[in-house]
Amino acid sequence: MSNFFSSSIGRKVTMSLSAIFLMTFLILHVTVNFTSVFSEDLYNSLSHFMGTNLLVQFILQPILIFGVVFHFVMGFILESKNRSSRGVNYAQYEGKNNSSWMSRNMVYSGLVILAFLAIHFIDFWLPELNTKYIQGDMSGMHDGAFRYYDELSHKFQPLWRVIGYCVSFILLSLHLFHGFSSSLQSLGIAASRKKLLKTIGQVYAIIIPLGFIIVAIYHYAIH
Repeated sequence: MSNFFSSSIGRKVTMSLSAIFLMTFLILHVTVNFTSVFSEDLYNSLSHFMGTNLLVQFILQPILIFGVVFHFVMGFILESKNRSSRGVNYAQYEGKNNSSWMSRNMVYSGLVILAFLAIHFIDFWLPELNTKYIQGDMSGMHDGAFRYYDELSHKFQPLWRVIGYCVSFILLSLHLFHGFSSSLQSLGIAASRKKLLKTIGQVYAIIIPLGFIIVAIYHYAIH
């Protein structure tokens, strides 16, 4: 088993599995966030459930954090191994003739996305932990009403935050354009239906980030 994880194939497979896990989470995350565009009550109800459910908080949430850290660490390891095995830089290999710009720069888009996630955790997740587990307020209420919608809307009032949020999700879209199909190919899934899966990946890479961007712009625009 240890030989599998230390091998090139093993690292690519585990990297792909973590990517698929994170892409599944993104679907759930954008679905919950997007409800805030058309129903304040539904968003509040879903947020309260996710924020107080023991399975989500103490099992799925730690797994998600581990998945994020693992995916990016493994990505940097693979990039380092690839570069060292070639012995020269990409430019000397004329990589542009064999691969897309995004595939050659996944590590850089990944670094920006990782920085965004760190800020996102500090901005949203840490205050939530402080409210629930330090202040001891598990009610999710403020002045007799659920606080989640108002807190989300308030976060998107500064224009600089909205711009940064949108730019980060545009980079995520570019990252996903290559990452979706690459993950499936590493698992051997895309061999027989490469064109179909590439199309699905492109649709996913557009729809999911666009959903997050719409949420940010919507909450900025309504105030």
